[in-house]
Amino acid sequence: MPDYKAPLRDMRFVLNEVLDLDGHYAKLGLEEVNSELLNAFLEEGAKFAENELAPLNRSGDEEGCHFENGVVTTPKGFKEAYAKYVEGGWPAMGGDPEFGGQGLPGSSSIAISEMTGTANWSWSMYPGLSHGAVATIEAHGTDEQKNAYLPKLTSGEWTGTMCLTEPHCGSDLGILKTKAEPQGDGSYAITGTKIFISAGEHDMAENIVHIVLARLPDAPKGTKGISLFIVPKFHTDGNGGVGERNGVTCGSIEHKMGIKASATCVMNFDGATGYLIGPENKGLNCMFTFMNFARLGTAIQGVAHAELGFQGGLAYAKERLAMRSLAGPKNPDGPADPIIVHPDVRRMLLTSKAFAEGGRALVYLCAQLGDQVKLAQDDEERKQADDLMALLTPIAKAFVTEVGLEAANHGVQIYGGHGFIREWGMEQNVRDARISTLYEGTTGIQALDLLGRKVMMTQGQALRNFTKIVHKFCEAHGDNADLKELVEPLAAYNKEWGEMTQAVGMQAMQNPEYVGGAAVDYLMYSGYVTLAYLWARMAAKAQEQLAAGAGDEDFYKAKISTARFYMKRILPRAAGHKGAIEGGLDCMMELDAEHFAF
Repeated sequence: MPDYKAPLRDMRFVLNEVLDLDGHYAKLGLEEVNSELLNAFLEEGAKFAENELAPLNRSGDEEGCHFENGVVTTPKGFKEAYAKYVEGGWPAMGGDPEFGGQGLPGSSSIAISEMTGTANWSWSMYPGLSHGAVATIEAHGTDEQKNAYLPKLTSGEWTGTMCLTEPHCGSDLGILKTKAEPQGDGSYAITGTKIFISAGEHDMAENIVHIVLARLPDAPKGTKGISLFIVPKFHTDGNGGVGERNGVTCGSIEHKMGIKASATCVMNFDGATGYLIGPENKGLNCMFTFMNFARLGTAIQGVAHAELGFQGGLAYAKERLAMRSLAGPKNPDGPADPIIVHPDVRRMLLTSKAFAEGGRALVYLCAQLGDQVKLAQDDEERKQADDLMALLTPIAKAFVTEVGLEAANHGVQIYGGHGFIREWGMEQNVRDARISTLYEGTTGIQALDLLGRKVMMTQGQALRNFTKIVHKFCEAHGDNADLKELVEPLAAYNKEWGEMTQAVGMQAMQNPEYVGGAAVDYLMYSGYVTLAYLWARMAAKAQEQLAAGAGDEDFYKAKISTARFYMKRILPRAAGHKGAIEGGLDCMMELDAEHFAF
């Protein structure tokens, strides 16, 4: 297993230099939050991730979770690491001070989430969903509910889950069957089975607060008849502690391809007491508060696996000797050259580096937009940030996880046969990465959300808002000869993005199925262009710092070099996705289902 080292220099570059969080926080009136404070958090977060979590990554995978009589026991060391996490105050960073939180904006902890996730994704899932539970109760809960649950959820003493899908419905929540029967005291009896519940049961916290979708009696069919409920594992005792056990139990845990140290549970609700959050039959609307947090959290997973694949591949490529460079020996005193001299190995390393660092910039940008949505004083600024975040979130979730999985595979490939062997850790990275393109909505679901809801339903306005930002960037740097090879292709693809969207819209007017046929290729095209914009932006900042004599020349030159690689060797992939879209729908749909196999 490669030793994880938090990429603090690159994190600071994105946060402080590219995104200018000092200026961002000042504009939001957060004068007490600045880069000096964040740097201190980053240093301590890196120590925790590297020293406490990374050593448990492989052992947790080997041991997995234990299940017996409804009780889940996490792998050795997980519970102790979580206690240190809570003791260090990490869960409370973004929490409301009224409930014991530190009141910091969401962007202040995004790098912490990345570090814990890269060091040990399975472990990070236990506290990860609690942030979404907190946000949901904050946004939609009553004062009584907030006072009952937020203090312990904010501190991390309790954890939270999201309970959406059921054995028969997958992503189609409109057909869920879990029932909520009103009881005389204003509570509800929740009955049903939920599956794929991450951290639904474990031994790391004294209580688990489930956020559950269910149907009231006589509710409308489909998604318009879903309500949202708080269903705790243990009732509260009225004094901030736990009381009697509720009627919710873990029926089993899944045996999985990866993330084996994270308990993925079947949860049975047998007349469990629940409490309505938000209006009746508006549960899915309220749950989107939670789901948006989860989707951004999954985007972080894409960055994490790309980073781990890159770090492991780089260390091996520098040491492994095999063959000679075609241009002549680079290690004449040794029996062979290190494989990092070979162009194909460099292709894989640079691809992984480009996806890790580009994905990081995208996820951190989304976190910054989240700050503006929540804290900006101007209504129009909040709306613009919300619209842009809505467009970028499915791209971040789906594209970054797809390319994160690709980078994880490159990590295995760089090791050759050794990458297929467990002791090196690269195969675990692939197994753990595979789920990221599936949960919180598959790539296809995210693609339909992007193209169908975010683009088509706004008549393309949401996309134009973003392409206008990219256009202005290209105009501002159009006369910079040193950036010409980055800006010119970006400008061309940005223009083509809008034209392609218009063409898809015209086809969809003739046949709505065209949207489904084009969606995934459209999302991948969008992802490649979005990362091209961020790489051009990072290169521009690096060039500016070099011109100013800021020092750290090797770092900035590497950033520009990687941007050049992205534009020349990765961005052209977008053309293939455009060609696939233009290939049309007929070739997908003409074969009858019974004729797929003979």
